[in-house]
Parts: sequence; C-alpha cells; structure tokens
Amino acid sequence: MPGILYQMIIYPIIYIWPAYVANGAPVIFGRGKRLPLDFNKKLWGKPIFGVHKTVRGLVAGLLAGLLMAGIESLFIPYMLIVGIALVIGTHAGDLLGSFIKRRIGHEEGAKLFLLDQYPFLILALLFALPFGSMPGAYGIIFLFILTGILHPLTNLAAHRLRIKKVPW
Repeated sequence: MPGILYQMIIYPIIYIWPAYVANGAPVIFGRGKRLPLDFNKKLWGKPIFGVHKTVRGLVAGLLAGLLMAGIESLFIPYMLIVGIALVIGTHAGDLLGSFIKRRIGHEEGAKLFLLDQYPFLILALLFALPFGSMPGAYGIIFLFILTGILHPLTNLAAHRLRIKKVPW
C-alpha cells in the first residue's frame, strides 16, 4: 500500500513542486515597480501579455523554482534537470494563457475557467517529459485535481493577504 500512496500522491507532489513554487513566486515577489514583459507592446491592437506579467515576476518565479529544483536535487539528483524544465514550462504556460486571454478579449485580472489554472501545469509537464521520471497516469490525474483545488485556494489566500487584487 505505501507504494501506491507514494506513486499516486507523494511522488507527483515532489515532482511538480518546483513548478508550483515557480508559479506562485511572481505573486509574492513580483510586486512593486512594474516593467511589463511585453514592454507595453501590442499585437493586433491588444497587449501581448499585459502589465501584470512583469520582468520582476518572471525572474522571481524562475529563481524560486530553480532554487526548489536545486534543493530537491540534493535528494533526487535527476530533479535538477527535470526541475529546470518544469520551471521554464511553467512560465511558458502562464504566458501562453495570458497571451490567449488577451487575444480573445479578456482584460487583465479577468477570470477565465481552465485557462487560469492549467496552462502552466500542462506546459510544465510537457517541457519535463523528455527528461523522464514523470509520475504515472494516476499521478498526473492527481496533479490536475490537486491544481484545480489549490490554484483557487492559494489565489483566495493571496487576495485576503492583500497580495493580489482579485481572488482568482
């Protein structure tokens, strides 16, 4: 039984943790003076990413995620390369989600079910796929469920702590 618990819950959490840290760090450390990643440029008359995607937030997310990957690699050596891929994929997914939201006319901070929660997770997993050691199918399903639960809860907590302006 411990083998199943480890494979389906514990290992998937350990595996995805650098991505979760990388995804959450910009909310905490990206505040203050904002230099938008898209430098306020527009594509087809709409912001590329918007002012909420900042250089400071990206750097904070990359550094925090890479730090977590480095810590995990002390115990699980292959997690360094996997963690690097997860962290890069996390930010690629987050930016892709913002890019799509801007293209379909959603304002910054506007809530859009699924597109707010999952692009970071999907791209993180896809970027890490070539490096192996991915959780099995049940572990991946667990991560999608866990992300669907944690994402709104952590955003609500950040809103109540006045770190975020909106609770989603």
